[in-house]
Amino acid sequence: MPGGGRCPDCGSTELVEDSHYSQSQLVCSDCGCVVNEGVLTTTFSDEGNLREVTYSRSTGENEQVSRSQQRGLRRVRDLCRVLQLPSTFEDTAVAYYQQAYRHPGIRTARLQKKEVLVGCCVLITCRQHNWPLTMGTICALLYADLDVFSGTYMQIVKLLGLDVPSLCLADLVKTYCSSFKLFQASPSVPAKYVEDKEKMLSRTLQLVELADETWLVTGRHPLPVITAATFLAWQSLQPSERLRCSLARFCKLANVDLPCPASSRLQELLAVLLRMAEQLAWLQVLRLDKRSVVKHIGDLLQHRHTLVRKAFRDGTAELEGREKELQGQGLGPGQGKAEAASSSLDLPEGKRPASPALLLPPCMLKPPKRICPPPPISTVTGDEDISDSEIEQYLRTPQEMRDFQKAQAARQAATGVPNPP
Repeated sequence: MPGGGRCPDCGSTELVEDSHYSQSQLVCSDCGCVVNEGVLTTTFSDEGNLREVTYSRSTGENEQVSRSQQRGLRRVRDLCRVLQLPSTFEDTAVAYYQQAYRHPGIRTARLQKKEVLVGCCVLITCRQHNWPLTMGTICALLYADLDVFSGTYMQIVKLLGLDVPSLCLADLVKTYCSSFKLFQASPSVPAKYVEDKEKMLSRTLQLVELADETWLVTGRHPLPVITAATFLAWQSLQPSERLRCSLARFCKLANVDLPCPASSRLQELLAVLLRMAEQLAWLQVLRLDKRSVVKHIGDLLQHRHTLVRKAFRDGTAELEGREKELQGQGLGPGQGKAEAASSSLDLPEGKRPASPALLLPPCMLKPPKRICPPPPISTVTGDEDISDSEIEQYLRTPQEMRDFQKAQAARQAATGVPNPP
């Protein structure tokens, strides 16, 4: 039955009496806070002196959960319920939070880091159970900064010594694309922009797999690649109505943030599609560009594996000749191959070599320019101190050595101080 008064922690009036080890306690049914702890007699000295002690003192354990930790545990449970995670996930996330909170670096950290710690424990639990959840989703729910969250996440994984697998790319595509507001008409989304969810997910997944096969995902954050692939899939399903829509407007219609590198990933993916289109006979006569190739994405994906092999064959004679030429200019073997492939991709339309380019990661096709720092400027005035041992390094002829020894003997005779060895 609810008792009188309020909980000092959450302010709830739902206080109930609970018997714990024959001890009557007043407990808040909403947050579990012990409002009033009963008393009992346990030790011989207390019994002799007829003194009553509380249960926490009778157990000999003085450790108490701080109010900050209680708030964090409550937020972990709330976040798991908002995400509709299984109950086992909630127990694991709570255990990770308790383990992390024991470390001095976490217990004495600022409030912002403790708030982020809640989401880190939930994300680690989801990753270990292969549950598709991104950092961006948790940061949006917690109103947390992504840089602070990622730094705290890596710190917790290292502190607890956990093995956290990477998220499956296919599951991430399904989870991320499901959040797009493009699957039903609304005042902000015209009817011509509404698309079937299953069709869009299927084509997006094929484009992401193509990007993965052509090194566009390796070593990069997956969300910009998925955003670019989703945009191309959405355009290709109804190109006549959607080719004029830009990537920024598409993200605004879908009510998602536009990642900064998404535009670059879009251009790289379009370049791969153009390279594949050159291998289809009925598309060679159309003189496709990065805008018109979107209309034929369905055909390109249908023959994806064959077109990729034809478009990116290794060991062509022209590229080998170009590689040897660049190596003769002073480049290493790997740099020569990357520069040869890059030069073949940068040729204007209609002047491409007959042999296809190598399939290399973008970091090798367009490596960043290395700027060598200028050598340090040393100013010599002539007044610097110099020792005898340094003078000996500059003596070259026997006559110079004899003159130097005479000068040392004269200095010793005049001063009476022996010369240093």
